[in-house]
Amino acid sequence: MTKVKKEVVAAEEETVAPEKSYQELIANVNPIATPLASKKLSKKLYKCVKKASKLKQIRRGVKEVQKFINKGEKGIVVLAGDTLPIDVYCHLPIMCEDRDMPYAYIPSKVDLGSSAGSKRPTCVIMIKPHDDYKESYDECLEEVSALPKAC
Repeated sequence: MTKVKKEVVAAEEETVAPEKSYQELIANVNPIATPLASKKLSKKLYKCVKKASKLKQIRRGVKEVQKFINKGEKGIVVLAGDTLPIDVYCHLPIMCEDRDMPYAYIPSKVDLGSSAGSKRPTCVIMIKPHDDYKESYDECLEEVSALPKAC
């Protein structure tokens, strides 16, 4: 390898951030982030978001998700627990509870954005049901619905 190539490879390795563990991510979660998905459920939700985004079956962002909750659209709402300020999306869990929609917090908005195929962090995503990934959607729906809600 030439000297220039070695420098480029070294620069690329430095720019890639080391992946944080689930425990490190939980340390940055907001106090309102209840119910928080377990490590296993978080991975399932990321996979489901990835499948749904390929089929354009997701709603991304506070405004869009809020609009479609108001319209009565069904799905699973996934919120990022490390979003600051909390005021940005603290009304969404209440809207979900009023309409009996399942919702869960996951630890990282960066991971949520990347699972949706975006380079930008995303603080909330709604996964819409679809036949192509019905099995993983139903599994996530069942587990998210079983999570204990905040009182």
